[in-house]
Amino acid sequence: MNKTLKKQEEDLHEPPVSDINKESADTKENLDNEKSDKTIANNKFYKIAFDVYAYIQILIKKKWWILSIALTFGLFGVLCSFQIPKIYTSALSLAPESSKNGLSSNISSLASMVGMDMKFGNNDDAIYPEIYPDVVKSNKFIVSLFDIKVTTKDQTLTTTYYNYLDKYQKSAFWNKWIDAISKKIKKSDSISEKNNNINKVDTFQLTKKETDIANNISNSIKCSVDKKTSIITIQVTAQDPLIAATMADSVKVRLQDFIKEYRTQKARDNVAYIRHLYKEAKDRYDKARKEYAEYADAHQETVLQEYQSKQEDLENEMQLQYNIYTQCVQQLQLSLAKLQEQTPVFTEITQAAVPIKHSNTPKIVIVIVFIFVATIGSLLYFTIANRKKIFRIVEITK
Repeated sequence: MNKTLKKQEEDLHEPPVSDINKESADTKENLDNEKSDKTIANNKFYKIAFDVYAYIQILIKKKWWILSIALTFGLFGVLCSFQIPKIYTSALSLAPESSKNGLSSNISSLASMVGMDMKFGNNDDAIYPEIYPDVVKSNKFIVSLFDIKVTTKDQTLTTTYYNYLDKYQKSAFWNKWIDAISKKIKKSDSISEKNNNINKVDTFQLTKKETDIANNISNSIKCSVDKKTSIITIQVTAQDPLIAATMADSVKVRLQDFIKEYRTQKARDNVAYIRHLYKEAKDRYDKARKEYAEYADAHQETVLQEYQSKQEDLENEMQLQYNIYTQCVQQLQLSLAKLQEQTPVFTEITQAAVPIKHSNTPKIVIVIVFIFVATIGSLLYFTIANRKKIFRIVEITK
């Protein structure tokens, strides 16, 4: 009886099963809501905003600094523009003779009109217009310009092109400072001064000084070829207008000589060989004629058959040598004609002339560039210095 009452009392204090399940579900939902709130809080989005108003205020505040820096750089640009030596450029253009003919020439001409380069037939010429600029830049060609005599426009100086570039070049003050510092840092190389005579320049092993001057000449010469028309344009820059024109004409002549020498090398060798054969044939003919004449004069009244036979042999030998001699003469004339035919011809479209105006960059352009660089640099400096005021991190709300 007592056990029964105790069990009923425990059943009265124990909550029902449905209430326990409901409470468990509520607790789980609250935990999920808290977790969701934390996830949303952790997944915030931000962006960097540029405060235009603050940036303008900073620029207005620093405007006198910006103007003063730009003005200072502008004055420095004016100084630099007057320190840069004047240079003059002389130009000319050539049209080389085309070695193409026939149908292939017509097709190539049509192809060149649309910018195509089509070569037909057997063309074993390794020096074609497209590589003329490389020929002009070669050491052998550049060194050949060292001994050219040049004269300044005011007629106060006449020397070689090598000495002109070595001793009579003007330079800006910063270049003089750089040269002075480099001479103090680097000791003079004894090998660089071994050749004082420019006529003994070794193109295979140039000295330091010769290399510098050769690079200076190479940078002052510009050779270009139009792929459509094959017109060669040569430009030479120098600090004296007369020297610029003189060197432009000299480069043209040296380039023509180089191309002629290359293209006619085989024909000239052929002419030299046939001329050698011609001289030998002439000597043999003269010798045979002399022997025949002497023998005939000595035996004019001889009627013996033995003497007559020998005279006929000498006459035949003379006639044979004469035939060989005439053939050599013909071959020599043909080889000379072929040499003339293979010699290229250049039509000078525009001649080199002494320039009147210099080809430097205008001074106003140099000053504007200095002011522009100073202004941009100032703006970048003040932007970086005040980046915390100009750039702000803003939260993106959804």
